[in-house]
Amino acid sequence: MSKVENHIIELLPRKDRLRLLGLCESVELVLAEVLCEPGELTSHVYFPVEGFISLVAPIDGKPGLEVGMVGREGMFGVQLALGVVTTPLHALVQGPGAAWRIETDAFLSELAGNETLQRILKRYICVLIAELSTSAACLRFHQIGPRLARWLLMSQDRAHSSSFRVTHEFLAYMLGVRRVGITTAAMALQRSGLIKYHHGDLTVVDRGGLEAAACSCYAADRQFYSAQMP
Repeated sequence: MSKVENHIIELLPRKDRLRLLGLCESVELVLAEVLCEPGELTSHVYFPVEGFISLVAPIDGKPGLEVGMVGREGMFGVQLALGVVTTPLHALVQGPGAAWRIETDAFLSELAGNETLQRILKRYICVLIAELSTSAACLRFHQIGPRLARWLLMSQDRAHSSSFRVTHEFLAYMLGVRRVGITTAAMALQRSGLIKYHHGDLTVVDRGGLEAAACSCYAADRQFYSAQMP
């Protein structure tokens, strides 16, 4: 496991952190792996370290739309802190890499006696609610180009690298738009020298320029997270 930790775990006092880690196992998140479907019982909680997970809302049996993303800043399975044992969303591994995993029963037992973890997760739930709300407004009011720039920045934050693999088909799926729209927007970012893209390999060349091209939702999400999860 990488020395880089999950931020929620890092926020715990050392004694609580070590006890929680003692209940976890180190696993590798595999690209495109489905961790859970809506309505299924949550068998495990995941604290990503290097990998990251897309939270997708399916619509009428169709692939749906990405409404959230979980990387080392958070955890998957946070609804357990509300007493809900089923997952409300489709969870898909978007970025491969290391994570800590703990069985649901063990996590609930630890949560019941750990007031610090309870407080942290309440704040994180607030962050997720804000992110879900932002995603809904972003879809309604912002154009594809700025939304794509935001998505790439969010992915880079969680990939811990300026380069990662992603296809136009996957981007269209995540953003809920036609592939031709993604192709046009990606080509515009590439012509501006912000990214390089070739056969699924994407590199962020100009981080500052990409932030300027992104919609305001990206900065708003980061600011709110920093305020709630310092």
